[in-house]
Amino acid sequence: MNRILAAGALGAVLIVGAGSSALAQASVKEGKDVKAGVYQAEPYHTQVLFTVSHFGLSEFSGVVTGASGMLKLDPAKPANSKLEVSVDTSTILTPVEKLTGELRDAEWLDAAKFPKATFVSTKVIPAGANAATIEGELTLHGVTKPLTLKAHFVGAGVNPITKGYTVGFDGQGDIKRTDFGVTKYAPMIGDTVHLTIHAAFELQQ
Repeated sequence: MNRILAAGALGAVLIVGAGSSALAQASVKEGKDVKAGVYQAEPYHTQVLFTVSHFGLSEFSGVVTGASGMLKLDPAKPANSKLEVSVDTSTILTPVEKLTGELRDAEWLDAAKFPKATFVSTKVIPAGANAATIEGELTLHGVTKPLTLKAHFVGAGVNPITKGYTVGFDGQGDIKRTDFGVTKYAPMIGDTVHLTIHAAFELQQ
């Protein structure tokens, strides 16, 4: 977790140091104005945050990273867009080192046996100028189940550090972990897992 925060802080310092002209490059704020094409998931700025109930007393969160995959984006006809993205289950991190290790082990995500969690869209439904509902299938822990995400366009432009044209989205969704065979301590530790996704994609063609 500290490595992720440090990377984000370093990126912020570098951007500020580049001056206002660099910041101005991230100028596209309307989804219809984004460049069409095939985008690749940008692993360093794509995160899946998860939150579960802790004995009904508090909410507890962690993060999964290591994104790969592609986004085929068609701003003129958003319904034609397609998404397929994976994250590495072995990257799961929480503020508690012992818990992080347990979540990677066989009784939870079993990252050695199931190293990827993958979402593949089946339908994109526009919901206004900068939002969409994305229906698809999530494969986690060797089980595939439907998942619906509410996605919001954040912005697009040339990344002042990598010089690549980048588009960003946020997403929200919920799953029941027991549906995927992750049953440890359920329902004392919440069955419903709320997902908050921060995703960046870089244009390839």
